[in-house]
Amino acid sequence: QFTFVESGGGSVQPGGSLRLSCAASGFTLDYYAIAWFRQAPGKAREVVSCLSTRDGSTYSADSVKGRFLISRDNTKNTVYLQMNSLKPEDTAIYYCARQVGLCHEWDGFAIRGQGTQVTVSS
Repeated sequence: QFTFVESGGGSVQPGGSLRLSCAASGFTLDYYAIAWFRQAPGKAREVVSCLSTRDGSTYSADSVKGRFLISRDNTKNTVYLQMNSLKPEDTAIYYCARQVGLCHEWDGFAIRGQGTQVTVSS
């Protein structure tokens, strides 16, 4: 059984920054793609960013390109999401998820955590 523990969320003003952490347990990151998803009230879950440990490739949704950066620390079995220039529309619960292989076919990703709330408001 694997789980994720997401942390680092909070309330910030527009233009602010946060760094989310996703600590994985029950498996090692190798050969998996790890993605950050988010879900805002009344909206469908959407993929934000993804990193494949299989080939090092990354993916970012158009809405966050140039503002969010995904990275990993193998020694801590943790994936991070650095979020800069935050906007009110970034407000959501952020979750991490995994699937074997590459960053594609988002329906195949499995979420196993409570998520962390990000609120961007003035």
